[in-house]
Amino acid sequence: MVAAVLAALGLATVVLATVPAVDAPEVERVVVVVNSDAADSQELAEYYVRSRGIPATNIVALPMPTTETISWPQFTAELFNPLAAELARRGWIDAYPAELLDRYGRRKTVISGHRISYLVLLRGVPLRIAENPEWKPATLPKGVPANLASSQASVDGELALLAATEMAVLGSVPNPIFRKAEVAPLMAETVVRVARLDGPTPADVRALIDGAAAGERLGLAGRAYVDIGGTPSPTGNVWLESVAKQLAAAGFETEVDRLPTTLPQLARFDAPVLYFGWYARSGNVEGPFTVPGFRFPPGAIAVHIHSYSAQSLRSAKQFWCGPLVARGVAATVGNVHEPYLDATHHLDLLVEGLLRGDTLGAAAYYALPALSWQATLIGDPLYRPFARSAAEIAASPEKLPAELRSYVVLGEARRRLRAGRKDEALRLAQGVFRDSPTVPLGVSVAQLVREVEGPAAGARALGYLAMLPSYPVRDLGAVRAAAQLLVEWGEPAKALTLYEKALSPPPPVGEIELLEEAIRAATKAALPARAEKWHRRLAVVKPPPPPPSPQKK
Repeated sequence: MVAAVLAALGLATVVLATVPAVDAPEVERVVVVVNSDAADSQELAEYYVRSRGIPATNIVALPMPTTETISWPQFTAELFNPLAAELARRGWIDAYPAELLDRYGRRKTVISGHRISYLVLLRGVPLRIAENPEWKPATLPKGVPANLASSQASVDGELALLAATEMAVLGSVPNPIFRKAEVAPLMAETVVRVARLDGPTPADVRALIDGAAAGERLGLAGRAYVDIGGTPSPTGNVWLESVAKQLAAAGFETEVDRLPTTLPQLARFDAPVLYFGWYARSGNVEGPFTVPGFRFPPGAIAVHIHSYSAQSLRSAKQFWCGPLVARGVAATVGNVHEPYLDATHHLDLLVEGLLRGDTLGAAAYYALPALSWQATLIGDPLYRPFARSAAEIAASPEKLPAELRSYVVLGEARRRLRAGRKDEALRLAQGVFRDSPTVPLGVSVAQLVREVEGPAAGARALGYLAMLPSYPVRDLGAVRAAAQLLVEWGEPAKALTLYEKALSPPPPVGEIELLEEAIRAATKAALPARAEKWHRRLAVVKPPPPPPSPQKK
């Protein structure tokens, strides 16, 4: 009888394959999609499922375009329809496909749910869908502005609707699980949560997978950085202020920059296991990420809000998401076209979900208000960055790489300081510096000393920097931060010693910024000869702008 009814509707019956039940562990219900026409896509998928213990039978390989940008006809005919049919054939989606197509080329289907925890797209699966101008209506629906009536979209955002029926293409679709910490099964069945393992090179993708595994196994150790104030729009600043408070409350030493520009190249940026920021003078990665040899610690999460942060993932220099992956992050989010801020991942909610213990995939969809739009999630959706608590990490710091262990001890020192145990905090911080006398750690310890004993003691704690013969490039940001602290703490003459060493020989990055700060410090220290010397050098490396051309009468 059911078969007869379906036949009358032009629908085919589907024999369900054996797939895990909807309440099976998430790892068993991850479906991995590869482009069988793209080099390395299958190999990367096999690497991922081995790393995570996902059944190899969960890999779905389909031929599709190898370009990052595809047209809507390509998307529906070569990706959406074949994938939906294969998922239905295997039993991942409870669906009865018809021969008929909707106006956008998608095969009409009767859908009653799905069993997919996450749909993971591997490098080689197209990234974004170009605008189809033929679908733009002559008269826009009431209340819909022209800039939102767009068919441009991320592939990921459209595949999130695989289990939905005949959704509109123009504009976005509200995410029904946005802001829902606990999702009822029936509601979850309307959304397929999509993530992507992608980046400039196959090696970057393998590092993305390994980074998530390491972060989960070891726990996150390092510092947090929040870059606020890049635009007149207040909304993003509100998100980032909340992010800074949440990360500080979680025990991370958190540095907040509220200047209207992005972080400079020589910002202090050691052990950046967490970074959230915006905006940029250009659409390309800039600031401390461009210092030669820079890498993120294992498991790092970094997000930079920008309209086209994920326009391409094939470059280690252009846009933001690809360069962040190339430098070792385990997770990021971005946008393939202009999303408009309110429709992007709300970073305060993303951090809230992660700190709650959610997987990356769950936190990302908790924070994302719009589907069928511009967003993409890059990283292993099963990754739980806070699977290990701060107490668990502190109990076994030997599991961490040597350069990160000291941050765990320093975090414990700060917890004791907040509890009013100042002497214990001081002994702990000074002890870890004796064991691991790195430049960045010394700056953190000096800041703690200043909080306990005052600015003069903090300045004395930075005295070791004057005794070092030179500073490697990786430490210049911390040295610059130390010099700024010395000026702030009333010791500009001591700051000049640090600037002198940092500028000799000329550093490969940040020379202009160091010279400008050194001039200000020399002026404050009433040393005009020193200031004049650096003024002359600055004139060479930063010539004054040419005078304006005379105006024609």
